[in-house]
Amino acid sequence: MHPFEGIKVLDFTWLGVGPFAVKFLAYYGATVIKVESSLRPDPLRTMTPFIGGISGLERSYYWHHCHSAERLDITLNLNHPKAKEIMRKLVAWADVVAESFIPGTMEKWGLGYEDLKKIKPDIIMLRTCMHGQTGPLAKHPGLGLVLTALSGFVSITGWPDRPPSGLYGAFTDFIAPLFNAIALTAALEYRRRTGKGQCLDVSQHEAAMHCIEPLFLDSVVNGREPRTEGNRLASAAPHGIYRCQGDDRWCAIAVFTDEEWENFCRVIGSPAWTKDPKFNTLLGRKQNEDELDRLVEEWTSQHKPEAVMSLLQGAGIGAGLVADAKDLSGDPQLSHYQCYQELEHPETGKMSFYLPPGFTLSEAPYKRARPPLLGEHNETVYVQILGIPDKEFVQLMQEGVFD
Repeated sequence: MHPFEGIKVLDFTWLGVGPFAVKFLAYYGATVIKVESSLRPDPLRTMTPFIGGISGLERSYYWHHCHSAERLDITLNLNHPKAKEIMRKLVAWADVVAESFIPGTMEKWGLGYEDLKKIKPDIIMLRTCMHGQTGPLAKHPGLGLVLTALSGFVSITGWPDRPPSGLYGAFTDFIAPLFNAIALTAALEYRRRTGKGQCLDVSQHEAAMHCIEPLFLDSVVNGREPRTEGNRLASAAPHGIYRCQGDDRWCAIAVFTDEEWENFCRVIGSPAWTKDPKFNTLLGRKQNEDELDRLVEEWTSQHKPEAVMSLLQGAGIGAGLVADAKDLSGDPQLSHYQCYQELEHPETGKMSFYLPPGFTLSEAPYKRARPPLLGEHNETVYVQILGIPDKEFVQLMQEGVFD
């Protein structure tokens, strides 16, 4: 039996954070109904890159990645007058209602937490947005790329002589889902013990700031503002990304202690420059870091990144090749855990999906599934689960309720 088997989730989330969070439950047995609208589908469906370079609502790699666990997908025009009664039935069916809209959006449809409790008193509601449901910035709209800047990541990413470069993509979209999943698990356990539901107000902004908490505290307590340092770190040298043999091939190296430095020198053959007294201590290496990086790269550029990584790791030194997509797709460790699996998709045919939740349970393997098509399960949900008669279902469909 899977841990969340029997748990029913009504999912209004879209884009990255919400679907990622709900996916953890779906992987381990929860029945998830994702609510979209053909008039305004999940924007993630329209984001590049597209499979085969052909645009379409079923061809976004981002959509496929976020929805690689089993879900039922329905379309429903929440602005249609006849949608309200259908929503009441869906809420009565559900254990969890998840949403990621700007605060006030669900209330506009009569689906706020107080409204849901009147339908199902023990309902659990997950509300995950940029700043939380209340406060002066609560209705501030934005996506993960904006939040990455607001959370302080951009100000510390880059080189000292250039403007902030920012992180690749919506970095916070991969932090907040973990907090959401933990909060949902705790709420489900609380309801199991007490019979009571609750509303989970998750601020993605606050969740993201956990990752830079030491820098934030240093600023508040000591008045030191963090600076952009490129790939350097105050407590390590050499510390950076070094060019290796091959076309645009690199390896990350991090030497923290004097013992690691001695091992590093031994691995690279102890050339004369490693015996220079100015490199004997961390302070000396930091004071001469430009020269040190140049000398280190003279060695790395003569070797493939895999060899550099293997040699240094064998000596207890932190090192890793800078992997590209080709490296990751052929990574033997990822293959060992079956991270990639080919599944048949109705529109794109057989394709490789990145499927795992990032952890495994010895007694309950996660459930793999291809992403659903837009509105693919309308008849399954409305007729078989909610019990709407066939004739009424057809009539509602003709009236645009399921648009």
